Amino acid sequence: MSYTEEDILKALMQVEDPDLHKDIVTLGMVRNLKLTETMVSFSVFLTTPACPMKEVIENACRTAIHHFVKMDLEIKIEMTSDVTSRKGDKSILPGVRNIIAVASGKGGVGKSTVSANLAAYLAGTGATVGLLDADIYGPSIPTMFGISGPVEMIESVGRKLMLPVEKNGIKLFSIGLLSRPDEAIVWRGPMVSSAIKQFVNDVHWGELDYLIIDMPPGTGDVQITISQMIPLNGVVIITTPQDVAIADARKAMAMFRMPAINVKILGVIENMSYFSPPDQPNLKYKIFGEGGAEKLCTEFNTDLLGSLPINAELCEASDNGSTTSGSYVNNLFSEITANLARKVSISNSLVI
Repeated sequence: MSYTEEDILKALMQVEDPDLHKDIVTLGMVRNLKLTETMVSFSVFLTTPACPMKEVIENACRTAIHHFVKMDLEIKIEMTSDVTSRKGDKSILPGVRNIIAVASGKGGVGKSTVSANLAAYLAGTGATVGLLDADIYGPSIPTMFGISGPVEMIESVGRKLMLPVEKNGIKLFSIGLLSRPDEAIVWRGPMVSSAIKQFVNDVHWGELDYLIIDMPPGTGDVQITISQMIPLNGVVIITTPQDVAIADARKAMAMFRMPAINVKILGVIENMSYFSPPDQPNLKYKIFGEGGAEKLCTEFNTDLLGSLPINAELCEASDNGSTTSGSYVNNLFSEITANLARKVSISNSLVI
């Protein structure tokens, strides 16, 4: 054998993670290296299974080995993942690596639809995912996933815990699983905050790569309770393009920036950004105006994670419990999910 493990690693040190700006060997992403006379095999552990740069990194590895080792080797690369984890307090939800809140300044902007699809697409990449419906007064997740109670209980460390309902590989919990579909939740603020604490502490979430929290709209007790009680990676803001929605989204973002709350804004998703006729997908009617989310991102120095159209198939899928649609919206959600997972990974790497 005229080459060594050190030669291979030196070659792979020329491959840089495009987000973390360090080589993949130094980052510990290269593992399980094996050599023979004719073949080299190894695994590359990405920071998220939703990494949008997976093919780019794999191709860069092959190119680096051929260029710097300069031998005709068969190269076998397993592209897998080891999801990065939030820093800080792990006493709450210790088995959950990342906790992402999805919020909006006002209702009716599609926050729950986006939450459900973010969870679905993260799970589709192979990540372990949970979705907590924290919208006590208007729980939508049971309808969107076609689930209902009763909730099962489990004994754990001398305590009785509620089990999430699993659907499509996602662990789901909502007040809608504990109440009748026609029953109104008429609670004052302290009761709502108490319920949220119970959903966090008395639900057996287990080990998760990502927990998505579908927040209620506005800037009230639940937002404050969740932000101060749960060590969030950050929050994603959902808005529509028109000024009235942008004005309320601005207030929500200002709230998360308050010193007493101090939650990182991971980015903005603009929903109902345009309408395209089914037979003319490239034609975009900006029904509610345009540019609002981009201005918001500039103002708060954050990223526009993506824009979504008004889409009948997506609406129908949400109503019939299948969550995702079969249209080109799938590609948009896939890109948005990858952008979010990427942002979370970068944020985790920057926290000391």
